[in-house]
Amino acid sequence: MPEPDRTKYLRIALLLVGLIFIFGIYPLTILWPSGWAWHATGRSDYLEMILGVYVTLGIFLVIASRNPLANLSLIWFTVWSSVVHGGIMAAQSLVEPEHMGHLWGDVAALFLVAAVLAILTPRGSASRAS
Repeated sequence: MPEPDRTKYLRIALLLVGLIFIFGIYPLTILWPSGWAWHATGRSDYLEMILGVYVTLGIFLVIASRNPLANLSLIWFTVWSSVVHGGIMAAQSLVEPEHMGHLWGDVAALFLVAAVLAILTPRGSASRAS
């Protein structure tokens, strides 16, 4: 894929992921708690904490969408933290049967985010072109 197209799609992906992190995660915990809300009974300190982290990351991804090549470290942080977070949750889901729904919810979503951003983010000389 030509670099200008790749950068255009990366901008779109960053914007969409950022908006989903800001506005989409909380509604998913309500609509599909077995796939998105860990410790879903009653008020959850964990959920509030993780929402705070992901809303903050989402805001920065929206900002990064304006100039992705100036924000490569944030993009790669998002890729690798998504892989690590998703991997830990996948292992926990396999060990604790009550969390199996997460393999098709937030675990799959984190791996998808990581894959899309990794594929679209330029490396090497392409990342220094702009």
